[in-house]
Amino acid sequence: MTLETPTRTPRTERTLTAALAATPAPPANAEEADRAAAAAMHSEFAKPADDAAIERTVTAMRAKGYVVHVADDAAAAKELIVSLLPEGAEVNQGASETLDELGVTDAIEHSGRFDAVRPRTRAMDRSTPEGLRAMRKLGAVPDYFVVSAQALVEDGTLVLASNTGSQLAPAAFGAGEVIFAIGSQKIVPDLETAMTRIEEHSLILEHSRMHKLWGVNSAINKILIIRKEFRPGRFTVVLIKEPVGA
Repeated sequence: MTLETPTRTPRTERTLTAALAATPAPPANAEEADRAAAAAMHSEFAKPADDAAIERTVTAMRAKGYVVHVADDAAAAKELIVSLLPEGAEVNQGASETLDELGVTDAIEHSGRFDAVRPRTRAMDRSTPEGLRAMRKLGAVPDYFVVSAQALVEDGTLVLASNTGSQLAPAAFGAGEVIFAIGSQKIVPDLETAMTRIEEHSLILEHSRMHKLWGVNSAINKILIIRKEFRPGRFTVVLIKEPVGA
């Protein structure tokens, strides 16, 4: 009698599969998207983490070799993030409600202090293969990249979700240094809860934002899970005690 070795699905894959299977149906229109977003803003995922959870998360990230700062509020976070960027540095940033709310997007693109990448990529001709290639290459490998995350696990795991994936490549490898700006409401106890937060909170808020901008729903097409960065000093995390972003 021949015994077959049972096939086991890795725990992370099971977690992702379960979370994606439970994705709420997208809103049918802008009004439905706004109602869902309003309800999401009162969920547990919108509440700031307590001091004990923040301390556990900071300790875990520092153990991975990350530089970690804790800011009390948005104003302090903006001042700190801008101060971490050298004058004249090439800086790109992911499209982020967090960065917009902090005023970091405006500081990078309009202060004149930095060589801002996004205004240049937005101005490129996307109608030709040559234009798309130039935009892709310029956006993927900046010297500095500022971005947020949709969830931060207490063990220091960062989880980023994206429709197009444009902000994932610089964070994963392409950028020289990465600065994360993350509101404490994004701290979760485990990866499974991180996936639930993304599907049942972040995506709902993003649907509403996209309807306002373009009249369409968003989607979670790509997910980046960062357990640890292998290049010492490459990651800096600014953790903001008050809720910021989605």
